[in-house]
Amino acid sequence: MSSTDEISSMLDTESQKLENLISNVSDEMGIHEIVETYYQVMNVSSMTSMLKQQLDSVTHKALLAQIDKTEQLISEKFNTTLHPKILENLSNSIQETTTKLQSNSGEKTKEEIENESQMFEELRKKMSTKEFVEQYDKGLA
Repeated sequence: MSSTDEISSMLDTESQKLENLISNVSDEMGIHEIVETYYQVMNVSSMTSMLKQQLDSVTHKALLAQIDKTEQLISEKFNTTLHPKILENLSNSIQETTTKLQSNSGEKTKEEIENESQMFEELRKKMSTKEFVEQYDKGLA
């Protein structure tokens, strides 16, 4: 197997994984799925940009076409549609949790305190993930 075949195979695998993650993007995505999706987008993006610099347009026509298709998926489907939606969902979710936490006042039972503690932890994770997603957004600008 030539190194071009190996590279093509690796790109196929990573692109397929990316397509699967992108097709599973939903409003109910958890933090883990969001982070995994962004890491895969960044992984494949850096892989394609590195390969484009190294490949010859005549010898590697098929591989370059595959790279273009993958870059188009990231650019058109993820960056344009899904990324803004994920960012908006995170912002809304943070706002909801913050509002719930602000409305909980007065005497609290042990259970309410534990629930609130979990909400704060969830809020922290969401805010951290939002920061990560915003860093990606800055890279697009």
